[in-house]
Amino acid sequence: MVDMMKAVRIHQYGDPNVLVYEDAPRPVPQAGEVLVKVHGAGINPVDWKTRAGSGMGSRYGSHPFPLIIGWDLSGEVVELGEGADMYKVGNAVFGMARFPDVGAAYAEYAAVPQHELALKPENITHIEAAAYPLAALTAWQALFETGNLQRGERVLVQGAAGGVGHLAVQIAKWVGAYVIGTGSTANMDFIHELGANEAVDYSTTPFEEAVESIDLVMNCVGGDLLNRSFKVLKHGGRLVSIAGKPDEKLAEQYGVAATSILVRPVERHLDHIAKLIANGELRTTVSNTFPLSEANRAHAFAESRTLRRGKIVLTV
Repeated sequence: MVDMMKAVRIHQYGDPNVLVYEDAPRPVPQAGEVLVKVHGAGINPVDWKTRAGSGMGSRYGSHPFPLIIGWDLSGEVVELGEGADMYKVGNAVFGMARFPDVGAAYAEYAAVPQHELALKPENITHIEAAAYPLAALTAWQALFETGNLQRGERVLVQGAAGGVGHLAVQIAKWVGAYVIGTGSTANMDFIHELGANEAVDYSTTPFEEAVESIDLVMNCVGGDLLNRSFKVLKHGGRLVSIAGKPDEKLAEQYGVAATSILVRPVERHLDHIAKLIANGELRTTVSNTFPLSEANRAHAFAESRTLRRGKIVLTV
């Protein structure tokens, strides 16, 4: 007899109403995996894009259904697969499961490769922990692995109050960079509170008129901000985008390196992030929570762009 659990699944791509809270088979951890009893599942833009058929939907094909979406989770280890020896039953863990493959985080239980998890810092809740993985890993990999950010450099974070941006500001500040963040009028104080040296209101001031001599631009915003960002870079500077692919011809014209990245689970990166959290040097903002059974409402809210800062988390 198959053990069952509650999960949020889609049986077709579409609007938030295709998210169905229903019974689903409880996963069995395979070799090198642990079974996590999920307490919180973080929501990211790629979640609703995938639900709608874009995002990772194109990777999964036209009929991967029924599909449990979501990647960010925090919870308790309740079962170990064969050879899984990094954690013990009862450990509190968090991580980003299997991205960009199916993570199945919107559920009461998720089987996760043990190397994609880290121990949850004791100074945060499961709800807070679930908000970190994808966004913090994206910020870490964009700033350091791809952007090669160094102490003393000038970095511009486009969309500094958003899910990735608000973590990127803090991580860049931690490494000793001079940090400038762009955002809306309502988020100017918030961006300063994150530790930014300067905050630019892009709704009232063209940022390229207020910013210059930037070593690294981290672009977290779609639209024309990406191409306009070339104007503020030093010759030889770097542009890393998580929202759109930079124009190669513009990069050549301005004499800079420009690339886009897709986050991936890396154990050592998540361990670094966990240490920053434990030391009080990195904090997230959970702006809204919804119960797992109301994932459709959470997606509708997220897509409405009412959220101007931080993250949304499903409580399980």
